[in-house]
Amino acid sequence: MAESIYSISVNSIDGQSVPMEDYKDKVLLIVNTASECGFTYQYEGLEKLQQQYKDKGFSVLGFPCNQFGKQEPGDDETIANFCATRFSVSFPLFQKLEVNGDNAHPLFKHLKSEAPGIFGSESIKWNFTKFLVDQNGKVIKRFAPKDKPEKIAQTIESML
Repeated sequence: MAESIYSISVNSIDGQSVPMEDYKDKVLLIVNTASECGFTYQYEGLEKLQQQYKDKGFSVLGFPCNQFGKQEPGDDETIANFCATRFSVSFPLFQKLEVNGDNAHPLFKHLKSEAPGIFGSESIKWNFTKFLVDQNGKVIKRFAPKDKPEKIAQTIESML
């Protein structure tokens, strides 16, 4: 298990390795996303948060995942094009990954262990589960898929 979010690297949607340390000193909202989900409309709210707070030390990080109802079937290029054309997403997107199971990415293993869900379950239940991380890499809170991005804005603001 990673001792810090900053000891983990992820791959950007165009295949570049990105150390999470690049986001040190920023408040982060890390989200597992999907293009064909009932919550896909939340891309719009996530982008609003990005625009509203990006100059104050905040970023949304989007991680496509196909583990829930196979609702992210496309390849990385398809996902990037969808997010850009449909929702004008400007926040960083990363390569499709797994958030649960034996092949869960180390980032999500860390997030889940630091902020378990309801009844202490670490498993992510659906697309658009959100993890709020402070400037020091501490996982502050897990938000359910139904929690709309605009409802998180006040919490983000209080952390900046």
